[in-house]
Amino acid sequence: MSGTIKFQVFESESRFLDPRKGFEETVEGFQVRIDPLTGRTGHFSHFGAIRSQRLPLEDYLKPEVKGFCPFCKENRDKRTPKFIGDVVPEGRLTRGETVLIPNLFPYDIHSAVAIMTDEHLCPVEGFTEKRLYDSLYVGIDFLKRIRSINPELPYHLMSWNYMPPSGGGLVHPHQQYFATEFPGNQFTDEYRASEEFFEKNRISFWDELLKIEKNTGQRFIGETGKACWITPFVSLGILGEIMCVFPHVFSVDDFDEGDMDALVSGLLKIFRYYSESGIYSFNAAMFFGKKDQRFFPCHFRIIPRTFLNMRDYAPDLNFFQSLLVEPVSVVIPEELCKEVKAYF
Repeated sequence: MSGTIKFQVFESESRFLDPRKGFEETVEGFQVRIDPLTGRTGHFSHFGAIRSQRLPLEDYLKPEVKGFCPFCKENRDKRTPKFIGDVVPEGRLTRGETVLIPNLFPYDIHSAVAIMTDEHLCPVEGFTEKRLYDSLYVGIDFLKRIRSINPELPYHLMSWNYMPPSGGGLVHPHQQYFATEFPGNQFTDEYRASEEFFEKNRISFWDELLKIEKNTGQRFIGETGKACWITPFVSLGILGEIMCVFPHVFSVDDFDEGDMDALVSGLLKIFRYYSESGIYSFNAAMFFGKKDQRFFPCHFRIIPRTFLNMRDYAPDLNFFQSLLVEPVSVVIPEELCKEVKAYF
């Protein structure tokens, strides 16, 4: 194994008198891991204590719950915005069921929303190959257009909040695509650390990481096309995280139809795992770095989201994530890898 990447795990335990066991002394273990790229820490604890909660999907179609949805087909033409002519001359981009529109609440100068389906409610098993491919195709097309119009915006992102636990404002499936100079702290820290690693070692962190993960097999899930799927050493999601790395894609201009096929193929496998594991909600994002660099490849991240219970609708984020900016996970990456690998 290469000595340039370190995987550090600090294991410890807490002792207490447990009322569930007649106040016998009980030992509970936990881990703190250090991200091998950024140096940030992540906690692993509460093992088995948090599970995905079933969402009452049928309730989201009740008129009193659904309310008004501008993304539904009957409202789309009159109630969603259009792009100005020098960005998208046709006003909106369409392919299959997907309609790409400007974001009424933009994240940056060029900010779009891809309405993915005609149906208001689409469970994870409803994301067909065509639906996923069409939404990606339209979103990437938009980012490439923006890249030619505003090359001074160097970073390009896709984000996806699916179902209420994820913070999605609408149940109707949709993704966000935008170009920016300020891509967020996670992206910025990864990008900066990747550049520093390359300058110090004269090799790509990501190439070295994938080589190690393939050799050990502990967190390497599989491949679709040229894309590699892994469970990161430090998870950003409380129920674990899955990452897809495109080692040959560095800017949005490099991302082609073969890469879309590879991502869609992997997502269909992930969604089958989610469906059979009772996971109803997730956050996902895909990051593209600057053009003409070779140290930061495109990668896609997806994490399950859930309410802690369906009585109080307690969110799965707490002070650790919101104030300490520290990810907490109840799933060990190596164990998650074993579960997901079966679907590849």
